[in-house]
Amino acid sequence: MPEDLPGAEILNLGQDFPPVPTAVWEAAIAKDLKGADYAKKLVWRTDEGLAVRPYYRAENLAGLEAQTQTSPGQFPFARGSGKPWEAADAVPTGANVIRADELGEAGGNAVQQLGYALAAGVERLTALAATGTVDEAARSIEFVFSVGSTYFLEIAKLRAARLIWAQAVAAFGPTDPQCALARIHARTTRLDKSVYDHYTNLLRVTTEALAAAVGGCDRLTVEPFGFDQHLAVNIGRILRHEAHVDAVADPAGGSYYVEALTDSLARAAWKLFQQVEAAGGYSQAVESGAIAKALAESRAKLQKAVASRYRTLVGVNNFPDLKEKSAEATAPPAESGAAFPAFRLAEAFETIRRRTERHAAKTGRVPTVLLLMRGDLKMRMARANFSLNFFGCAGFDVVEAEEYASAGADLIVLCSSDAEYLALAQEVCPAAGVPVIVAGNPKEQIDALKAAGVAGFIHVQSDAVQTLSEWQKRLGMEE
Repeated sequence: MPEDLPGAEILNLGQDFPPVPTAVWEAAIAKDLKGADYAKKLVWRTDEGLAVRPYYRAENLAGLEAQTQTSPGQFPFARGSGKPWEAADAVPTGANVIRADELGEAGGNAVQQLGYALAAGVERLTALAATGTVDEAARSIEFVFSVGSTYFLEIAKLRAARLIWAQAVAAFGPTDPQCALARIHARTTRLDKSVYDHYTNLLRVTTEALAAAVGGCDRLTVEPFGFDQHLAVNIGRILRHEAHVDAVADPAGGSYYVEALTDSLARAAWKLFQQVEAAGGYSQAVESGAIAKALAESRAKLQKAVASRYRTLVGVNNFPDLKEKSAEATAPPAESGAAFPAFRLAEAFETIRRRTERHAAKTGRVPTVLLLMRGDLKMRMARANFSLNFFGCAGFDVVEAEEYASAGADLIVLCSSDAEYLALAQEVCPAAGVPVIVAGNPKEQIDALKAAGVAGFIHVQSDAVQTLSEWQKRLGMEE
């Protein structure tokens, strides 16, 4: 027995680590925040407007026993079928296939994908049940969801899809509850992919495929985007044979966070579904333009988040590969017949990069941005790194130096501290011979810096798409 071994000690975890009440955790958090706003600092607001807490405990699942106290394969099927997913080369088509993925590719958030897909599914179920049984009709319907890289949200999205579909089918009074189990085909999204830094796409689809598998999809299509098909196939093999994801039913089941997020998504989606039904149903919402309008609003928010770099696309709007001077990948052709126009988050930055490439091909040189680093070490390094990423995303050459006289730059960015900027601008601007801008937003010195000759400012609140496009224009690049 282990306790008989020399030096062995029996661990009494219940005694050594007694339960800590939530009030104690909250008191510790309040102390660390030192008066800062709890919600602003620690609560994440998703694109759907859902509030995600900084931590979850068992008490957050109160009232969710119907969701959490079931086994895989049991109604309401939050925990899935209990069967491993199958790899699929293509997405299914047909009248009984509900293409929620088209909603996602058009910019729809998770709640919109779920709510509108449910409305479409119920409309189809109603039509099929009018000429047959509810059980047969429900079993003939399949959902296709695109899966993005917001990992836990995507896991919860597929779990929520099964919850709300089960409730909807149950309302039709089927004879076999098992017919209410949603069949879900998941595919990796194109929304977050880019033709630049294309191997990052491989990392993205890996995260997405794992989320789909953990979320309990029935079939999974991993779509290559800028990398070989065999790599896409290998992702499924790695998940199955090395990570053994298919050996565990509902790996996320019981996670306080995922269970709570599943419930939040399901409730928000059901509310949206009820709104669509009250307005006449899915087809009416499509014909009236209501869904297209909602998707456009969601798409605009995503585009703004990427343009402002609030939402990071590695290699696209931040952390670019400065050695990549032209796109090494091409986007797959758009699917024909989609109900809503698809787009990709990287498109605006890809347009900027192509503009730089055309200019370089025409003039024989890539525009160069000089990061002039002076003064306070910490501030100049931080602002130089920010500026390198900012202008690197436009495909510019970026160099760093402490002098400007012989740099041969097309644009100079001052990288220093706020207190040192005015003196530096008064030195550099009259002698530089090229536009000079400041990295930062020294609000109290803006007018003085402009008077000294500063032509602009870049900072964390800048719209990168607008700013980079404007500087391309000012540097003589044709659109």
